[in-house]
Order: sequence, then structure tokens, then C-alpha cells
Amino acid sequence: MISKFNAENAIKLLKILTKNATKINTLKLDKIFSDCEQKSLNALRCIIKSQEQLRQFSLVGGKFPIEFYGIISALESQKNSLQEVTIENCACSTVFKTLMNCKNLEILRLRHCDNVEILEVSLKTFEITSCTINASNIVQILQKSGTFLQRLKLGPVGEETLLLETIKSFCPNITYLGLSFFKFSSQLLELIGNLQKLQFLTLWGMSSIPEELNMRIIQFAKTLPLTLQYLDLEDFWLFKSNIDILLNHCNVPLKKLIINQLDKENVKALIEFCIRNKTLQYVNLDRFQRLDDNIRKEIEVYVTLVPYEQIVVNC
Repeated sequence: MISKFNAENAIKLLKILTKNATKINTLKLDKIFSDCEQKSLNALRCIIKSQEQLRQFSLVGGKFPIEFYGIISALESQKNSLQEVTIENCACSTVFKTLMNCKNLEILRLRHCDNVEILEVSLKTFEITSCTINASNIVQILQKSGTFLQRLKLGPVGEETLLLETIKSFCPNITYLGLSFFKFSSQLLELIGNLQKLQFLTLWGMSSIPEELNMRIIQFAKTLPLTLQYLDLEDFWLFKSNIDILLNHCNVPLKKLIINQLDKENVKALIEFCIRNKTLQYVNLDRFQRLDDNIRKEIEVYVTLVPYEQIVVNC
């Protein structure tokens, strides 16, 4: 972290690294604030340009998105080696066009970025959450990536129907899918059912018509592909009192399950699921729920309860 209080020492260190550490593979710049001095930004650009084989790059801004044009544009010097880029809290405008020149770029994660504009690029892992971006832009990336794309995480960007149809048509090899604030629709269920290599599924903040919810949950349980090992529904409050319906109709050999709450009926369904499927190893509950000791002991006969941090799988 560079601030006005330690900028001078940071610049000295960066200059030393620029001259003497030119074979860095991974560079992470964390909490770079808008009041960071120009000298500091120049030093950061220099260390990027001095590298011979930078493969992984991460830039995390401060609390609010700000411009880092000089730093991101410096990545063009690494266009032959850069494989993975993560950028968070950045006001991008058109600077991401720089990344499209990176011949070996396979992994791109964008979080809390404004004005994202990305040209067509083929990716193996693509995450874009809490960003302002045109849905048609994402469609182009999905079409270009096609069967190469294996891990995908999307936040709300509008035009859900178009996005889901594009994923279904062009990206059959997805093994990790994370969606937040989408509709819990029949089209979503159809997509999930078509992903026959899916191993990890995370659904957050979904919405549904109340009258259709139980029917949708049963369809969801029966649609899940048999390759699925990990299911994260922690922030899926539609399942708060209906997790028993899911478990009672699910025959997928899950190994890890994250849910938001357990009541008496849900505990019974969870235990029956463990006995029936014999594959579930770890379960995490909402970090704010405190289980009765007797209930905990009853559950742990069949499955291990673990903290969220130990079980969560990210894109």
C-alpha cells in the first residue's frame, strides 16, 4: 500500500526492484489510492516495464474506482508473457484495450470497475462483477472464448436472456459457474442442465416469483449435472426455508455444500441426503447462525461442518 506517509520509502524500494529484480512472475499492487503521488505511479510503471516475464498481475485500487491509465498501459510491455490479470476498483474508460494485445492472456478478473470496454478476446477464466459494462461486450467475449472458457463469474449487467443463451450456445466446457442477481428462471435451469462438465456452481441473490419457487427448486435439483461437486447457495435467500426441498430431490454426488440456514426440517433432509448419496464431506452454514450443540453433534455424525473460508471456491 502506497500513501503520502510512506511514498518516499516506497519509491526507493521500487527503484531498487526495477534495477535488480527483472524476473518477477507475479506482481500484486494493493490499495493504490487516488492521492498516490505521481512519482509513485511512475515508479510502479517502471517496475512493470522492467520485467522480462511477468505472468500474473493484480491491481486493487482504494475504496472508489479511479483511473490507473499509466499503470495499465504499461502492461503492454508484457504482452508476450502476461497470462493472468486481476483489476479491482478502477475507472477503466478504454484503457483495457491494452490488455487485448496480450497474446497469452487466459485469465481476466474485473471487480468494481467503471466504464469497462473490452475488445474480443479468448479467455479460459473470465470474472466480471459489480462493473459497468455493456452486455453485448460480454457476449462478444463469450463467443470468442467458446469451448476454451472453463470458469465464468458474472454479476448483474442486464440482458440476462441474451447472456444465458450465449453461454449455452458457445461455452459447453464450463466447469465453474458463478452468477449473482440473476432471475431463478427456467432458462437458467436449462443452461445449468446443459453444462455437462460443471463441477462448481455458485448462485447469489437470485430472484423468483414466489408462487413458482417450490416448482423451480425441484426442477433445479433434478437438473443439476452429475459432475457437480460443489454448490454454494449461501446468499440465496430463496432457499432459506426450502433447502429441504432441494436436498430431498437432489441425487448429485456433492462433496461440498454452502447454505444459509438450517431449521429442523432442513437438518432432517441434510442427514437423509448424506445417507443416500454418501459423497458429501463438508458443509458450511451462514457464518451468523449458531447451531444448538445437540443438532451440531447430530449433523457431524454424517458430515463435517467447516468455516466458510475453508470451503469456498472462487473463480
